[in-house]
Amino acid sequence: MPQVTVTIAGKTYRMACGEGEESHLEGLAASFDARIGDMRKAFGEIGDMRLHVMAALTLADELAETRRRMEAMERETAALRDSTQAGTAEREGAEARLAETVQRTAERIERLAKRLGSAPGGSQGG
Repeated sequence: MPQVTVTIAGKTYRMACGEGEESHLEGLAASFDARIGDMRKAFGEIGDMRLHVMAALTLADELAETRRRMEAMERETAALRDSTQAGTAEREGAEARLAETVQRTAERIERLAKRLGSAPGGSQGG
């Protein structure tokens, strides 16, 4: 199992990870370290453990907000899908009614043409 060495708040940690995940883990550690650095600048030296917990809670809050937004998007996507399916069904119904109307109209025209062709004085071809 691969291992990487990361530095967070000046402390070095050796971490195991899955094959091919080394750079991802290093990026996560760098992001967390930067978050702690930003908080240290904002709040001063309030203790490493407290800064780590604050940074972790901030990330957990962002994760919760992202999940909430994803759930809202999934609901919106489902509603749009339902709306599209309803529109498709409505369109198919309208197309079927239109085809039926065209068929009935064609039949009426055909009946009228036969009547006109067989009517006295009607044209019987050339």
